[in-house]
Amino acid sequence: MGTRQSLCYTTYVKKKAISKYFLYRHRFVIGFIVLGTAYLVLLFGLPLLSPNGLSEVEMQSATASYNLHFDSVFHGDIVNLPYRVLQKLSIMTFGLTTYSVKLPSIIIGAMLGGLLILLLNRWFKNNVALLASILAVLSASFLYLAGSGTPLIMLVFWPTLLLWLGSKIQGVTKPKPMYCFVFAFALLASIFTPHLIYLAFFIVLFALLHPHLRFTIKTLPIVPLIITIFIIIMGLAALVMAAFINPNIIAELLLVPDFSPSTCIENLKVAFLPFFSWNTAIDSLFLAPFIGLGSFALAVIGLLSTTKGFFASRNSIASWFIIFTIILSALNPESAILILLPMSILIAHGLRYILSKWYDLFPDNPYARISAIFPIGLFMGIMITGGISHFIFGYRYTPIVADKFSNDLQLILDNLNPEDTIYVLNNPTEYEFLKILNSVNNYQIKDTLPERPDDLPKRFATIEKQTVATPLERIITSPKSNDSDRIYIYTNTAEGA
Repeated sequence: MGTRQSLCYTTYVKKKAISKYFLYRHRFVIGFIVLGTAYLVLLFGLPLLSPNGLSEVEMQSATASYNLHFDSVFHGDIVNLPYRVLQKLSIMTFGLTTYSVKLPSIIIGAMLGGLLILLLNRWFKNNVALLASILAVLSASFLYLAGSGTPLIMLVFWPTLLLWLGSKIQGVTKPKPMYCFVFAFALLASIFTPHLIYLAFFIVLFALLHPHLRFTIKTLPIVPLIITIFIIIMGLAALVMAAFINPNIIAELLLVPDFSPSTCIENLKVAFLPFFSWNTAIDSLFLAPFIGLGSFALAVIGLLSTTKGFFASRNSIASWFIIFTIILSALNPESAILILLPMSILIAHGLRYILSKWYDLFPDNPYARISAIFPIGLFMGIMITGGISHFIFGYRYTPIVADKFSNDLQLILDNLNPEDTIYVLNNPTEYEFLKILNSVNNYQIKDTLPERPDDLPKRFATIEKQTVATPLERIITSPKSNDSDRIYIYTNTAEGA
């Protein structure tokens, strides 16, 4: 008995001595600062890292954003409106470049990473939240999402924002009315993103069915609750009015697909094969595996560990989000990206379970508890470096993925002058995209070669080789082109050129 008391006293003294050190007392604050700095550096350097170029969907997104006008809202053109406004402002400010196309996703990605860190830090202890945040925001999948110049990131941003706002309301004795109002506005804004009107319905239904959340709603002050409901109703009215003016948005927002079982099964296959396949030869924009084996194993452990307290709101919400994502993915494969949010939560559950079991083995031995730092540090280091390397080199050198990203825009900006004419033939998507250069960067972009050589400009270029009876000045090559020759520059010596 005396020996055990002596050991406990020694442990207490050592813990008290360690707690006096500055690094120990502020270890979590320092950790989150280092994480935030590393994430922001990676994020704003993404266009210089990977993927090297723009995909066809990024070109379509930039074209749609640039063609957005002030009166578009009054014509019911409201789908992905916040993102498209931000992307148009970026292009108008910085010109048409790879960076300006991706900048809106980078900015929203910075906010999304911060929200995810705040959410995990609110639901879990500091040590678990820090480790889970590192694995989440520095993963290859998250970096790809934040560096893709499409509104796809909004599919993850709005649910993360809603979950964080909900965590500030649920479980608090007197939730601040401001969080209720912001939650209502966020829920309203999310329904103008394709597919997320079902999420809004799911959140409302989940809140009404879950006993903890239903109790939270009953305890909310009457006035904020009425105003919140009023905001949501006004948003739905605006949506109905926009759909009446422009019926085409119904198909975009509500997903009107072919509901045949074969189509749904094929959609699920297309959606989730790149996420969990270990074969990189998959015809998809996503680099397989989209979710690493280590993260997947932690998520499975986390899922199993939540079965005991499944009806706690934060435990069950990850499982319900997975089910919801699978249902949406059967309608539209693009919606599978939403699984990143529940996977991040389950990874945190897995880490919590592992750390808890380790600490239970050595409740009074500080050396054994501290020794867990080394295997955890090794495991985290391998996952982070492996994930970032997989992201950088995979999108550059995996042929079936890298071939889907074109660097024609950068080749034009680096090698051609604004007074040169560029003919973009046989590729309507790229032509509509590069046509933005006519007004933003003062280039001359055309899609048809003149029949007479005399009508050709003095100096011009064609993307891909064309039959032109004009001397060839030089060829610009690209590592993304199968035969490496990409842009052909000609000097017209014909009379009258």
